[in-house]
Amino acid sequence: VAGLGNYGLRGTRHSVGMAVLDQLARQLAVAEGWRADRRCCADVALAAARGLELLLLKPRRLMNVNGLSVASAAEIYNLRPEDIYLVHDDLDKALGKVAIKLGGSARGHNGVRSCISALHSNEMTRVRVGIGRP
Repeated sequence: VAGLGNYGLRGTRHSVGMAVLDQLARQLAVAEGWRADRRCCADVALAAARGLELLLLKPRRLMNVNGLSVASAAEIYNLRPEDIYLVHDDLDKALGKVAIKLGGSARGHNGVRSCISALHSNEMTRVRVGIGRP
């Protein structure tokens, strides 16, 4: 599960993917387990939920190149694009509304575009979190 955003700009609307992962880590009782993984230039935490092993990932890069971290982690942890969930902001959804979508285009989102390019696939599941328009 990758939370897309701008690592150095936490708390901004466009880094809502990382905020969602922070909350998920708290709910799964692994919030103290975040560690920097230099191999994929990201903060990672391992968690278990309903019999599944989860790798939580927050890229330490700017949004436009988040895909480099996601693709590196996929290679290191032996994940296929269809195993990956991307959590990201969506300007076209009302604040707080959530939608889940399998595959498709980036719909103008640079972080998703970066992931599609780096993974050479659009088969990732997207968890789109509404941030509304300014």
